Amino acid sequence: MTHEDTDPIIRIKERPERMPAHIAIIMDGNGRWAAARNKPRTFGHEAGVKAVKKVVRAAGEIGIKYLTLYTFSIENWSRPAEEVAALMALLTRTTQNEIQELMDSDVKLITTGRISGLSAVRRRVLMDAVEQTSGNRGLVLNLALNYGGRTEILDAVKAISNSVKAGIIDPHEIDEELFSDFLYTAGLPDPDLLIRTSGERRISNFLLWQTSYTELHIIDTLWPDFGREELFEAIVDYQKRDRRFGRLSKEEGS
Repeated sequence: MTHEDTDPIIRIKERPERMPAHIAIIMDGNGRWAAARNKPRTFGHEAGVKAVKKVVRAAGEIGIKYLTLYTFSIENWSRPAEEVAALMALLTRTTQNEIQELMDSDVKLITTGRISGLSAVRRRVLMDAVEQTSGNRGLVLNLALNYGGRTEILDAVKAISNSVKAGIIDPHEIDEELFSDFLYTAGLPDPDLLIRTSGERRISNFLLWQTSYTELHIIDTLWPDFGREELFEAIVDYQKRDRRFGRLSKEEGS
């Protein structure tokens, strides 16, 4: 058996120092997955939830600290009303159904985005789950909901501007670290690895500030078919890379 044939989890553990702390995923392809089976798009979203469960379990198994899932974007509101309603209902139902597994797996649930834009009922279910899991110490599962990267940056600029006007912040003190503290993701490390399924090669207004040096892994697999094996292979691919952050590699600098 060659090294390439070994179980990905074994290969991952061979390089623990190169384990990504934070993985972000653009979960794309539910609609195409359903269409290929002559099913409505909602069928694909239901299947996508099963993929989420597999990935969350696998991320916890391998020791990933943060997992951010692009769950619902601001642009998604422009989809047909029936699909939006189905997505919101699915979100609420899944949150209620999975709370016990989150607790059993020591997963801490948080959200990123304009959560205030969700209905009071949807928001209450989410916030209850966030509160119930707040004491958990395992994987931090971050759901990007009603999220847009440009909107996040604009909201941060407005908040900083108000703080400057109020005399709380000196404009000369504004740097990248301070700016990051005003983003929705304040307190979270930037993603080390961004995975996008379905083969699309764009970041779709996702974590624009945070992914400036994030490694990208694009896979043709549609999201409902993405699982443990695909996640681990993405991590193995990540571990092969030389992250220079604009600096020279050791070879180039020698």
